[in-house]
Amino acid sequence: MPDHEDQLTTGITVDELLKSHRKRLLLECIAGHEGGWRNVQSSETNRPSLALTGFVDLYAFDRAQLLGNTELLYLTNQSPADRRESLKIIYQFEMPCVILTNNCKPFAEIVDLADEKQIPLLRTSLSTAQFIHQFVSCVEEHNAPTTNVHATMVDVYGVGLLIRGRSGIGKSEVALDLVERGHRLVGDDIVVVHRNRDILVGGSSDLLGHNMEIRGVGIVNVESLFGVRAIRRMKRVEVEVRLVDWDSEEEYERVGMDEDNSLILGVEIPLIRLPIYPGKNITVIAETIAMTYLLKLRGYNAADALNTKLASALAPPSGSQGDPDAT
Repeated sequence: MPDHEDQLTTGITVDELLKSHRKRLLLECIAGHEGGWRNVQSSETNRPSLALTGFVDLYAFDRAQLLGNTELLYLTNQSPADRRESLKIIYQFEMPCVILTNNCKPFAEIVDLADEKQIPLLRTSLSTAQFIHQFVSCVEEHNAPTTNVHATMVDVYGVGLLIRGRSGIGKSEVALDLVERGHRLVGDDIVVVHRNRDILVGGSSDLLGHNMEIRGVGIVNVESLFGVRAIRRMKRVEVEVRLVDWDSEEEYERVGMDEDNSLILGVEIPLIRLPIYPGKNITVIAETIAMTYLLKLRGYNAADALNTKLASALAPPSGSQGDPDAT
């Protein structure tokens, strides 16, 4: 059964795009400001070259429209009246926005139509190819399925461990001990997990940042205490470590042959159920879990190796035919 439900977003408005990614995309809005509510649903863009000539049968008007050197050269070679008629062809559709690349100066006709139709006209100093690359990344990041997980996440030897368990079981204390040993905190209490294709990426919430609640002590800021080396903004979620109270009646995995998985946002990751009791060194075990995962990535599994060795030792010698006198 899934541990979480997807919290799917419904695109990003032009206003949100400007607010969150203005610096990365080098964007400015030069007309059609009243249309900032319009929604960019897809990370794919469209070049309306054919549409400007009148062919709109396959026109993908529901995407962000890019006017690059080709489109602008075509419009430049037209008279103002013809240019307006060409632009009116695409402005009859409910486009989310129109973007001029290469820091091109807008025509008066396109500025008028943008304000009239309330369709934002944006401009970037990036080339068309550069802008498409950055735009796809920004929109996919925003539209990625997201969920908040009550957990603590630490980067241990480059492996993203998502530590879960009931409230008060000691997740934050384990993370603090790991940070003191040189590992890096990603988030505590609330970990924001995004699904990027088939990869889970976790980060701290904007509100909590890299603060931790240590019972009996209070709130501590890991970055202030240990420096920037002790934190990480985002990390791939690779293993879930679930802390559970020790139960003498429960059967726990002892060999490691049977592997379990956790399902988050439709993506499976290895799950380790770790029973705890006073005196047990969870920090060292967490480090061991991370190193074991790294070894498995390289093709080595200690349980499989031992099982193969035992099977070989218990197998009868090659060429043995058994007892010939047995009847």
